[in-house]
Amino acid sequence: MYTSRINRIIALYEEKNIKVKKGLSSRQLELAQEYYNVIFPPDLKELLGAINPTQSFYDWSNFSEDNIQLLNERLALPVKGVLFDVENNDFWLNSWSNKPSTLDDRLLFASKQMETTPKLIPIMGHRYISTEPNEVDNPVFSVSQTDIIFFGENLWDYFEVEFGKKQHSDIECSFIKKISFWHDLIV
Repeated sequence: MYTSRINRIIALYEEKNIKVKKGLSSRQLELAQEYYNVIFPPDLKELLGAINPTQSFYDWSNFSEDNIQLLNERLALPVKGVLFDVENNDFWLNSWSNKPSTLDDRLLFASKQMETTPKLIPIMGHRYISTEPNEVDNPVFSVSQTDIIFFGENLWDYFEVEFGKKQHSDIECSFIKKISFWHDLIV
């Protein structure tokens, strides 16, 4: 379905002399989703089924102990970052209601809130795409604690920005799909 877009991404990798391996099989995609308790959005799922870059891209087909630890850390990082800012930087969302007076109560409340936020899937580095809604064209975020910006209107646009073919300032924010909670952190 996305053949031309995937070919464009392959060309971007080739320009940077980054080798691209064959993508994950249907079974490998299922195993990764089950193992890491994520649901790949359809466009990411198709991309992962087509290509598997050999550097700077997370390898969902590698179930070695080191890779499992890396992916689990990356999956946990957005939530940990929010909780870190609640604890250390007095972060509090207005939509979370009144801020509890004690740090323990704030952390407990924020932790419970984070349980209901859409899970973010790491793509490369600290670039993430939301698992929800399970649709095409979810935006890509750059996530560092609660310092979050858009890094692509969607998955395909993200690669254009990441590889310098589109300026970050040219991201058309008004067209970006709203993702619960994460969208609220973008200033």
